Amino acid sequence: MKRMTIKAMIYCMLLFASATGIAQSTKTQKPARKLWLEYMDKVSRPVMQNLAADQLRAKMPMELSDHIDNKTSRTSAGYLEAFGRTLSGLAPWLQLEGGNADEVKLRNQYREWALKAIANAVNPNAKDYMQWQGGQPLVDASFVALALVRAPWLWEHLDENVKKQLVEALQSTRPTIPVYSNWILFSGMIETFFMKYDLNYDPLRVEFGVREFTKHWYVGDGMYSDGMEFHFDYYNSIVIQPYLSLILEEFSTKKKKYVNEFQKQRLIGQRYAQILERLINTDGSYPAIGRSIVYRGGVFHHLSEVAYRKQLPASLIPAQVREALTAVIQKTLGAPNTFTNGWLNIGLYGKQPSVADFYITTGSLYICNDIFLPLGLPETDDFWSAPAAPWTSVKIWSGQDVPADHAIDIKY
Repeated sequence: MKRMTIKAMIYCMLLFASATGIAQSTKTQKPARKLWLEYMDKVSRPVMQNLAADQLRAKMPMELSDHIDNKTSRTSAGYLEAFGRTLSGLAPWLQLEGGNADEVKLRNQYREWALKAIANAVNPNAKDYMQWQGGQPLVDASFVALALVRAPWLWEHLDENVKKQLVEALQSTRPTIPVYSNWILFSGMIETFFMKYDLNYDPLRVEFGVREFTKHWYVGDGMYSDGMEFHFDYYNSIVIQPYLSLILEEFSTKKKKYVNEFQKQRLIGQRYAQILERLINTDGSYPAIGRSIVYRGGVFHHLSEVAYRKQLPASLIPAQVREALTAVIQKTLGAPNTFTNGWLNIGLYGKQPSVADFYITTGSLYICNDIFLPLGLPETDDFWSAPAAPWTSVKIWSGQDVPADHAIDIKY
């Protein structure tokens, strides 16, 4: 009896020490928003600062996949890749006002860089004038358009000549016929930009993408096929649902068009957000399945978008999504050898060039910035201010009882 008491006392002491350690760790741990801002700045600064100075081509190393299909073409397009993808993730935060003095100062710096970067990207006389025509440029021109749809502040603060050059650059993508896949949404997003700012837009390019996905390519339980065939990868999150949701929302709000499709997509998007949240393991890792896995946190673009737009399902509280995404950010961007001289290396956990697909360049990697979309919410929002909460994997693998997961049945 005495021995059991001693064991019980030792157990209680260890438990107390462990709990104290956890409390101290939590107390001294950097606030999530500060951590996110630091990582966002680490990823974005080399791209935005150098492009603003008209030095991106001179300063940015262009690493290519070992399996690259066209070295010359991919290298030329890689700079627009880096810019468009970086800006698309920054956009909600650039749109936000207020915050503490340090964050406001940082945002003002990025706003200045963003305006100069756009100007250089569309100025034929600039050293960093981007390639806007061709297949890959269509993709990344759409990310520039996406950024401008997300952040009207950027469009409103461009001077008239830059606006004219930007419109011409985006219009120059029209002769490119998109691949019959998620690419049709790239054309649709560019036209959505034109529609939003009362410019001449082509409704057919929007209609084509909306019809194919809503009438033909929804396969059930919150997911679409990427064209005629379903692929088990993250493209529902990387492109399909963030793009489709925003296109439908912009048109339903301004043109009163696609209202029904938008409402159904919102439900579909909530289900897919549940799936993505459950894929995040207790340590922030996740299944390395499908193409474009080197996009790192960009594969959670949709979950971040739904959180930013405050459209999470009731089963996901903002704080648990914040903690899950924080774990992903730390796991991927905090891995050894993720950066060389400030620039991202190809890989998922550090430098892993062999996992890159044939179209991957250094520029491709900057889509990881889209995980930072919730920084567009003020620090007073529940996403940031609510106490830390465990995400689903943490609950399950610590022995907590959680509700069962269920599919949804929605038909367009």
